[in-house]
Amino acid sequence: MYINDINLSRLVVSEPSESYKSGETVNRWVEVLVDCPGSTGLFTYRLPAQLEIKPGDILSVPFGAQQLGAIAIRLLAQPNIDLPPEKIREVEDIVSVGFFPSAYWELLNRVAAYYYTPLIQVIRVALPPGLLGRSQRRIRLVGGGKAGGQGGRGAGGSRYLLGSADPLAFLTPTARQVWELLQGQPAGDYSFVYLQQKVKSAYRGIRELLRFGLVESYLEPPRLTRPKLQKAVTLTGTIDQELTTRQREILEVLRRHGGELWLNEFLQICKTTTSTLKGLEEKGYIVIEEREVLRTEQGPTLIGDSAKSLTTAQASALETIQTLDEFAQVLLHGVTGSGKTEVYLQAIAPLLNQGKSALVLVPEIGLTPQLTDRFRARFGNKVSVYHSALSDGERYDTWRQMLTGEPQVVIGTRSAVFAPLPNLGLIILDEEHDSSFKQDSPIPTYHARTVALWRAELENCPLVLGSATPSLETWVSVGRQGSRGAGEQGSRGAGEQGGRGAGGEFVTPDFSLLTPNSSLSTQHSFRTHYLSLPERINSRPLPPVEIVDMRQELQQGNRSIFSRSLQAALQELQERKQQGILFIHRRGHSTFVSCRSCGYVLECPHCDVSLAYHHTEEKAPELLRCHYCNYARSHPKFCPDCSSPYLKFFGSGTQRVTQELARQFRDLKFIRFDSDTTRNKGSHRTLLTQFANGEAHLLVGTQMLTKGLDLPQVTLVGVVAADGLLNLSDYRASERAFQTLTQVAGRAGRGEDPGRVIVQTYTTEHQVIAAVRSHDYQSFSQAELEQRQALNYPPYGRLILLRLSSLDPIQVQNTAQIIATALSTEEEFEILGPAPASILRVANRYRWQILIKFAPDALPRLPDWEEVRSLCPSSVSLTIDVDPLNIM
Repeated sequence: MYINDINLSRLVVSEPSESYKSGETVNRWVEVLVDCPGSTGLFTYRLPAQLEIKPGDILSVPFGAQQLGAIAIRLLAQPNIDLPPEKIREVEDIVSVGFFPSAYWELLNRVAAYYYTPLIQVIRVALPPGLLGRSQRRIRLVGGGKAGGQGGRGAGGSRYLLGSADPLAFLTPTARQVWELLQGQPAGDYSFVYLQQKVKSAYRGIRELLRFGLVESYLEPPRLTRPKLQKAVTLTGTIDQELTTRQREILEVLRRHGGELWLNEFLQICKTTTSTLKGLEEKGYIVIEEREVLRTEQGPTLIGDSAKSLTTAQASALETIQTLDEFAQVLLHGVTGSGKTEVYLQAIAPLLNQGKSALVLVPEIGLTPQLTDRFRARFGNKVSVYHSALSDGERYDTWRQMLTGEPQVVIGTRSAVFAPLPNLGLIILDEEHDSSFKQDSPIPTYHARTVALWRAELENCPLVLGSATPSLETWVSVGRQGSRGAGEQGSRGAGEQGGRGAGGEFVTPDFSLLTPNSSLSTQHSFRTHYLSLPERINSRPLPPVEIVDMRQELQQGNRSIFSRSLQAALQELQERKQQGILFIHRRGHSTFVSCRSCGYVLECPHCDVSLAYHHTEEKAPELLRCHYCNYARSHPKFCPDCSSPYLKFFGSGTQRVTQELARQFRDLKFIRFDSDTTRNKGSHRTLLTQFANGEAHLLVGTQMLTKGLDLPQVTLVGVVAADGLLNLSDYRASERAFQTLTQVAGRAGRGEDPGRVIVQTYTTEHQVIAAVRSHDYQSFSQAELEQRQALNYPPYGRLILLRLSSLDPIQVQNTAQIIATALSTEEEFEILGPAPASILRVANRYRWQILIKFAPDALPRLPDWEEVRSLCPSSVSLTIDVDPLNIM
């Protein structure tokens, strides 16, 4: 871990009595964690008399030649006896006060320990960007002077320079180069780093110029995200008759607007000038001052919404959730369209009235606009959104809004699990099965579901996991293990283990208290509840799923990417003026481009993958793009290997499908919904709004379409090629394929009109296809769990994946072998590898992997990860992925 000689679990981090106050001598020093790469310990600083610092405050401190962000960890009455007092530097300032309450601090430490990550890395993930800023050293000409007359201006200027006709004659060539660079810049000011890049041994020349007083060195303060300020006008006095008619009119406008307006808005309304307002301010009638403007995501104006009547299953589930006033894990297993969101809304409403807050996590940013609109229609401005697509200012202001303690609802993606909500009453993970909740890189490689479970425990509140296709880990953790299907009523027991009653209660091992290099020393128990929503709202049926064998289509002469059944359905969609969804596994036009003469496949020069063809617009250059490193090149007219002109596009991405749609169905309007078309801010909302307004018959897209979209007008769902999901070299491929296909199928028939699903595949006999056809989660999970148990894979075994990468293919292979050999001395876990990653090279970095497999009930005596890291040369990167979802 990041520190070996201090037990952080004993630290007191939020004791108000330990603040340092001017005149007191009890706590005059503070230990801080500094935001500096490579710095892993605690550092001691002196407390300035004018600052009142408490543990958990975010500080600005001098560190070497920089000014860095730091976290106050604990206050000291005396510094370490090994530290000379004269060498202890002073804290510069407080950036943010009292961010880390004790439960939140424990959560960050737990994440750091479990995912083998330095604590400061976890803190960076938890805080909004820009809060822990970084300063830089800069060099500038003294007084902005020019050559010839500058030498004597600065303090310490040399007398022989003053008396010289050419002061620069005494400078070394290095100092003269630096001087000339600064002279060439209008402000005469450059960063130390830039000068080092431009002039060899620049530090010597800078030292010389400083000695002669020709330049000065200073620290540029960190570019922190700051509150946005805007001038406001406030009415302070009564409107007297001594004022002019015009002045009385202006003040009357301000009075009618409640006595306060933003300055710009006020000037526009009154059609007046700032000088006129300043005259009124001088007379004491108004005050003009800067006020903070919160930067938050602005949604459309919505009509208020009231609670809906619930089905029997919904009411039963809601009753169970509302009776929970302590830590518990709840699986809300509801088929698509069964009304899980309404249960969430009605579970949150009484909490807000009690002064508590709720945290709702969703897998994708694309899902937040629709969900946010429903929540805002119900709860108004108590709803905030927090995710990485917000601007830094929006994230900063939303984050600070959470700290006010006001009852609120925060909706966000994975990183929002760290949202600093005080008085948290409920945590919800919607679509809890989704792999987007797991972070692969950078560290910490946390899973939001795991962190949410720990947070619910520390906050002593319930955690609700909602899904139509629960992850197998969650399914097993609530004790069902496939013994009953989703169709059972919520009042039934959670599996046939002892015949427990409603929301069956089980004791499950909790690994959250583990620390590195230790075995499972504590069995922690918590309550689990299984709640079922087996039917859709208004008893609407699940859509029938038609499986089309594309092998037979080909034998019967159909060479289109659309089966005859799907073609007829699309034609019918157009004639009836209904809407549908077309799901494609990949974006782009074609998955690869190959020469029909010699078989050559065009590949990325930086990665071991084929280039995908992307068609941008009519008459634009044809582009080939790598989906891993984003390398792009124009499409060649001839094969680079044999010069043949016969290059063919293979596979179908969203672009090619839309081109085929335009060719075969000229009057069919469609909208593409993938990562290529939703890169701009607000594009998710724009495209979905256009579709909801009936501006297109068809929504064509990738995985985003599967993530909880509620579009009642959709009657048709077509899956163009299911095989791309099935044939992956990953033990989770079947689970992911079932979840994706079931979720996308569930988009159909959620409104008044019945739905229909058409799945095209070349492997109709696959067990996943059979389970999707009958919407049978139970049979699929039972068969899949049997395979996992036989192979000791999660949830019956646990994994840690070591990912190594380097620009040097030999060095990374040798390092992987050295680490695997060092680990192989342990007998408590199984080592698989080292082996090259399924795609060996990405962005010119060669990748190797080592998989550690062990039993779930008790962690083995794991290695000292700092020792493992020490086996890696600086050119080899090592990532430790605990509980990996992606091992490709």
